[in-house]
Amino acid sequence: MSRTTRRLFRELMTDSTYGQIDRAFQDEGFAPSTTCSYTDSSVRRTRTQEYFESVTWTDPNQVLRVLRVFETLVYGFEAPYTDQFVNSLRRDGYLVDQDTGHIAPAGPRFTVDSLANLKDPSAIREHLDRISRAVIDDPALAIGSAKELIESTAKVVLTERGLPVDEKADVPALIRQAQQALGLHPSAAAPGPDGSDAVKKILGAVSGVAVGVAELRNRGYGTGHGPAATRAGLRPRHAHLAVNAALTWCQLVLDTLADPEAPWRKNP
Repeated sequence: MSRTTRRLFRELMTDSTYGQIDRAFQDEGFAPSTTCSYTDSSVRRTRTQEYFESVTWTDPNQVLRVLRVFETLVYGFEAPYTDQFVNSLRRDGYLVDQDTGHIAPAGPRFTVDSLANLKDPSAIREHLDRISRAVIDDPALAIGSAKELIESTAKVVLTERGLPVDEKADVPALIRQAQQALGLHPSAAAPGPDGSDAVKKILGAVSGVAVGVAELRNRGYGTGHGPAATRAGLRPRHAHLAVNAALTWCQLVLDTLADPEAPWRKNP
């Protein structure tokens, strides 16, 4: 979340009360910093900054809690008064529901739990951010980024499982290796629903969908290879198709990696 958005929210707090600010932040588990050096003529803006300085802005869980603070304190303010703040949130990749005041990330996102315990999810988040900006205005970039998201996710899975990553491996090979590392390959034997014919059929289809994203990009419809001619006929609907396919596969493997009851944990 940008410093601009934080500054604009802090300025809005002039029309809130000291007690309301305390309650909103404390209800979300935040305590004010005791080492804040920020100075301001407004005690309410100063109090807001004290809470801001206790937030770890790189922690998605804490950012989601801050968004709930924003919802609580800004809800009911007149639209012209909050326009700059809302527009800044949009530039940061968030949408504000005009009726309810709910603030949510825009564009593709994975659940917080699926990324929370990864050693380094930065590449995955970078691809998601690029996709969210490109899916409407730049379908080729969205398709190229969707392929890269699959590739990065597969490598993250292998790294987290302590397995070697072949940097020269193509996407189909990485998909197969990642699914095998998690017991998700259709040929894997697993107890419960994971070993059922129905789930195996779905797993085979999902892996085929992910491979299809890579093939679409490799045929010149996504960035990464310089096309010999304009990508005729490429539309946002093709980008949505590729992005949603990539998200389905990536969410599956990341959820399985994070699941404490997943079969791969019983047969490491």
